[in-house]
Amino acid sequence: MSRKVNETPLLLTNLRFNNKGYKMANTAQARKRARQAITRRNHNFALRTEFRTAIKKVLKAIQGGNKEAAKVEFVSAQSTIDKIARKGIFHKNKAARHKSKLSAKIKAMA
Repeated sequence: MSRKVNETPLLLTNLRFNNKGYKMANTAQARKRARQAITRRNHNFALRTEFRTAIKKVLKAIQGGNKEAAKVEFVSAQSTIDKIARKGIFHKNKAARHKSKLSAKIKAMA
């Protein structure tokens, strides 16, 4: 299933039912919250993608066998991982676990 992050969200302002037939928000406040949820979901999706990409870049450098390149990518990934944990997209322990595993793999390189 491919997904585009910048898809135009479904406008929920004047709808009682969405395109699948489910009942939607009736009050103005609930409609606004639904719009905000769509925006927030798209933003969080982009951040999760950034997180995974940062980790993949480090792993690719490790598999390439270049320890210096792996260290450079790791420093960049650390910043990204910490930023995403700080925003609450992932728990801080998950971020620490990923950084620890990547660091151990870099240290284990010859």
